[in-house]
Amino acid sequence: MKKHLLALSITLALASVSSLVHAQGNLAAGKQKAAACGACHGEDGNSLISTFPKLAQQHGSYLIQQLRAFKDGVRKNAVMSPLATSLSDEDMADIAEYYAAQKVSANAEPTLPPNDDDVKAADVKDPSAKKPATIETLLAQGGNLYRNGDIPRAVSACIACHGPYGEGNKPASFPALKSQHADYLIKALSDFKSDERSNNPENIMHMIAKKMTDEEIKAVSYKISTMK
Repeated sequence: MKKHLLALSITLALASVSSLVHAQGNLAAGKQKAAACGACHGEDGNSLISTFPKLAQQHGSYLIQQLRAFKDGVRKNAVMSPLATSLSDEDMADIAEYYAAQKVSANAEPTLPPNDDDVKAADVKDPSAKKPATIETLLAQGGNLYRNGDIPRAVSACIACHGPYGEGNKPASFPALKSQHADYLIKALSDFKSDERSNNPENIMHMIAKKMTDEEIKAVSYKISTMK
C-alpha cells in the first residue's frame, strides 16, 4: 500500500510540473546577467563554497522554477529572495539557459569532518555501543538508499525522480543532483525535514525527508556528491 501511495505522489507531481511552460533563454545574455551570481555560485556555476549549490548543468526548467519561488516568496532566503525580486521572466530564462549549458565539476573524494569521526574506541565504554560511521560505510548506506529507498518506512528511492546517475528529470523539473556539494545537500534535506523549505511540488521531499534519520541524510548526500 505504501509503495502505491509513493508512486501516486510521484505521478501527481509529474503531472503538475510537466504542464509548466518554460521559456527558452538566450545563452549570451544569460552569461552577462549571471555575472552577479558568480560570487556565490562560481563564474561557470561551479561554486567553490560547499554550502552554496552548484548551478552548472542544472535543468533550466528547475532553475526558473526556483527563481520564481524566491521572487514570489514561496521559497525564502536572505540573499536570493531580494535578488530574484529584480529579475524579469526573460532574465530568469536567460540565466537558466547559461547555467544549463555549463558542465558541472566533479568533487574531490569525500571525507568526514573532524567532529564526525573523533570518537575514539577508548572512549566507548560499552562494547556493544554503535561505532562512529566511516566514510566507506556512509557511501555504501547512501548508495543503497539512493537506489532502493526503504519501502517499509516509506522512504522512496531517490533514483525514481533523480535518475540512476543523478541526472534528474528535465520535463518534470526534478533537479540534477550529480556532483552537488554534500554540505548543500545535507542542508537542503534537513530543511525539507524541518519544514524550513516548503516549495516542493506535492510535498514529496517533505514526506521523504521527514522519515530519514540524520545519518541517512548525511549518507545519501555524500553518495550523491560522488556521482558524475
